[in-house]
Parts: sequence; C-alpha cells; structure tokens
Amino acid sequence: MVVPPDNDVIWARSLHHSHNGSPGLGGVSLGVRDGEVLAVTGPRGSGKSTLLHCLSGQLVPQEGEVWFNSVPVHTMGPRLREQLRRDRFGWIGAEPELVPELTTWENAALPLLLRGVSHRAAKKAATEWLDRLDIGPLAKKRPHSLLQSQRQRISVARALAASPAVIFADEPTATLHRAERSQLLRTLTTAARSHGITVVLATHDAEVAALADRTVCLLDGRRVNTVALPAAPDTEGASACSLSV
Repeated sequence: MVVPPDNDVIWARSLHHSHNGSPGLGGVSLGVRDGEVLAVTGPRGSGKSTLLHCLSGQLVPQEGEVWFNSVPVHTMGPRLREQLRRDRFGWIGAEPELVPELTTWENAALPLLLRGVSHRAAKKAATEWLDRLDIGPLAKKRPHSLLQSQRQRISVARALAASPAVIFADEPTATLHRAERSQLLRTLTTAARSHGITVVLATHDAEVAALADRTVCLLDGRRVNTVALPAAPDTEGASACSLSV
C-alpha cells in the first residue's frame, strides 16, 4: 500500500470500475491538492462521473485506492462512507435533487440539520449563502415554483453552507444557459477559494474548465495528455485541454 502525499486532500491510485461489463475507469490515478479547484474534463462517456463517484465514496472502485486526508475511503463500510459524505463532502450534480416538500432555505440547510446543527444556526448559514447567490428572497418558496437556474443555485448554497472540505461538482451547469453558467461557477469557485474548500469539477465545457486551477483529461476511462472538448450549444469553437500535474 502506497502512502498518499501529505499535500493531497484526495488521492487515488489505479482506479478501475466497469458498468455492466462496459469500462468506466481503466487505471486512473490522480491527486487533488488542498484548496485547489481541479477540473476533470473529457467528452461525454469518458468516465468523469464515475471518477467523481469513486472519489466521493458513492462508488467503491473494483480495483484501486481512494484516500481522503490519508484515510482510506476504499476500505470503509457503507455507514462510514455515508458519514464522510455528510460531514466532509458536498455534492452538486447536473440536476438539483431537492426535496420537494421543503422550502428553499430548508433544502439548503438540510446537510447541517442532518448533522445535528441547531435549527437556528443551520438556517442562518443557509440564508447567508442564498443571499450571496441572489435567491435570498425565495427562501420560503418550494422547488416546484422556481426556475431551473434558481433550483441549481439552491444546490450550490446547500453544498457551501455545510462548510465541507471538498465539493464534488458533476456537470453542475449542464442544464443552464451561458450567462447562468458563468455566474454560478464564478460564485462557486470564488467562494471555495476564499473559504479554503477543495473543488473537483467534472465538465465537458472548455469555458467552465478554464475557471479551474488545474485540469485532468479523461478519454475512454483513462487519463490522457490532451482531449478535444466539443463546443457547448451557445459557445463558439472547440477547445483542448492539456495534462497538468
């Protein structure tokens, strides 16, 4: 067993995982430094989501190791991995995955409430981030009455309000228009840097990847030096990313 570097908050070695016989990851290794914003790029089907699910403990790789702050995530049981995700990680997906019965602020405060934080403290933290994301006035609304972009801002507020060590963002702006993408991602990356939160961001959008400190490229479940990224529907041209280690 190889000991991960001290300055890597997340470290993975030789990750292999397949889905119903189709390869998802084929030996991916990487380290994520404390406090950095790392973009994982590549075309659809390249293994980005599978990698984030393995790094965050949602999936256990069939082969390989995942470490968080020198603690082996890949050997944890389901209960410990669930606790790790609740207490130390935040997750933002392409879809907000909000609880329809809860209000905006209750959805944003949910991880804190599940942690046992007092109702008052959880509401304060949630509403502060909702205000920063310009949806504070919607705090008492329920998800069904909101726009997609507003619901996605709630998911960002939910991730940030919990003060996680790491936020995993899997194509968080895939369903948004260009202006909304830019505002959401700049808020997330600026807030993460100012609060010392590490971000692992999966995207096939070159414009989104440009906001990161460093880029890792995947193609067919493996790390590559460069990969052409297709143009987003409302962006111009294609781009390529270069491997940075």
